Amino acid sequence: MALSELYSDRILEIAGNAVQPGRLPDPAASARKVSRVCGSMIEVDITLSDGVITAYGHEVSACALGQTSAAIVAKAIVGTSVAEFTEVSRRMLAMLRDNGAPPEGKWSDLGFLQPAREFPARHASTMLVFDAVIEAIEKLESDQHLASKV
Repeated sequence: MALSELYSDRILEIAGNAVQPGRLPDPAASARKVSRVCGSMIEVDITLSDGVITAYGHEVSACALGQTSAAIVAKAIVGTSVAEFTEVSRRMLAMLRDNGAPPEGKWSDLGFLQPAREFPARHASTMLVFDAVIEAIEKLESDQHLASKV
């Protein structure tokens, strides 16, 4: 597959019509990730309540793959438990690296990114939003852990 074939009409449509949620005014945690390979960048904000993501915002400057994965996450993440999001992130990585099945249900649009598995240099930008959200969750969990020890 040629690199130009990676950018299907559906990927370009999702990326081109992505709603930009913007940043949250008072997030519980934030994280910034940059792909060293292509320079794609995302900053995410989240709030959690009882292990469920209750608000999400982001600012993204990325290639079409990074924009597509960020758009799909932005559309589906609110109301998702930390455990479910962690599993979706794990499945995305397995889809790209190990020919695993794509996520299902409300995450099924992530399957449009399957062709990226043939381009390992594009995995980082495709996973950028997942890495950032997981980092923000870990920051919150670490803060909560430290607060419980005080």
